[in-house]
Amino acid sequence: MFKRFSGAAAALDMLIDCCRPLRGTEILQTVMAEGRVLSQDVVSAVSLPAFDRAAMDGFAVQSAETQGARPNAPVFLERFLPMRTGMPVPADYDAVVMLEDVDRHGSVLEVTAQMHPYKNVSRVGEDISAGDTVLSEGHTLRPPDLALLSALGIAEVQVYEMPKVVIIPTGGKLLEIGSRALFAGEAYEINGLMARLYAEKWGASATKTGIVPDDENLVREALKVNEGADLIIIIGGTSIGEKDYAPKVLSVMGELFVHGVRLQPGKPTAIGAVADRPVVCLPGYPVAMLMDLYFFVRPALQKIGHRNDLQPTVKAKLARKIPSRPGYLSLVRVALKDGEAEPIMISGAGILSSVARADGFVIVSEEKEGLEAGEMVDVLLFE
Repeated sequence: MFKRFSGAAAALDMLIDCCRPLRGTEILQTVMAEGRVLSQDVVSAVSLPAFDRAAMDGFAVQSAETQGARPNAPVFLERFLPMRTGMPVPADYDAVVMLEDVDRHGSVLEVTAQMHPYKNVSRVGEDISAGDTVLSEGHTLRPPDLALLSALGIAEVQVYEMPKVVIIPTGGKLLEIGSRALFAGEAYEINGLMARLYAEKWGASATKTGIVPDDENLVREALKVNEGADLIIIIGGTSIGEKDYAPKVLSVMGELFVHGVRLQPGKPTAIGAVADRPVVCLPGYPVAMLMDLYFFVRPALQKIGHRNDLQPTVKAKLARKIPSRPGYLSLVRVALKDGEAEPIMISGAGILSSVARADGFVIVSEEKEGLEAGEMVDVLLFE
């Protein structure tokens, strides 16, 4: 049996406390920096636009000369200039009248709409002024951010280094994906794939080691070799069986903060540190491992990597009741359809297809004995 269970929130707090935000930075070409986190404010040296420009196709005019113009009482101008969107507006004009509001008769322009100063003109610095802070430190760069920076002529940005994550899958009956056909009792090592892909999605540089057999010395060696990583994830061997060596090795080589969490699924989770680096030991059951990735690994990487992006969430009405275990934080997979959240499976930490059919999960607090049908809930979406 587990010696002592930790509450889920307390276990997460202990993990976050031993995570250290990265200090290292690097310079990247702006066009290659999507998904990276700025390590300093970006200040523009130029204004955008850099000149008064036409906001649409039409004719540049002096607004004062269009006073009173309307469809049944047009004004006729001899001073105008054809404009296309984006063209500089000369200093002696202060408005652009749309093509729909004019009729040109050779050298005379018939105008049927009154203009006010700078109507349909994008002024110098209307978007960004020289000296403005365009993006702040800690901002995760998205495609529109990179487009804006490029428009300002900012070719390089300084970003934080990516957290280095090492994933150590363990198990005596596991095979690398596609290595050969499976015999009875064997399985492909899919958890490491899922952990690596999610770590990369959450901004890390992730490496998966080879499969480590259920051998205490080999688990110890794998942990020792990789103790320089910013976060180490051990998958499998986390429970209390004869060959569950991960928590024992962690307690010998460093500190074991938690072994056993009141989390459903995810009870056989262990958390600790080696060489002052956080280590998370995740269950080998795929669903429990995935939920642990969201509950523990995602926030850990956010702190290490200076990220502040929120978990995507939608509101939905429960299609039917969700039972839960009092005293345990429950993470329940749901599918979304027509504004309702349909619970897929309440238990079954090894049923990976339940995740493939799910759109996200609902958190049921320890204090509740489930949620009733019809309740509005927050669904945390699988990314």
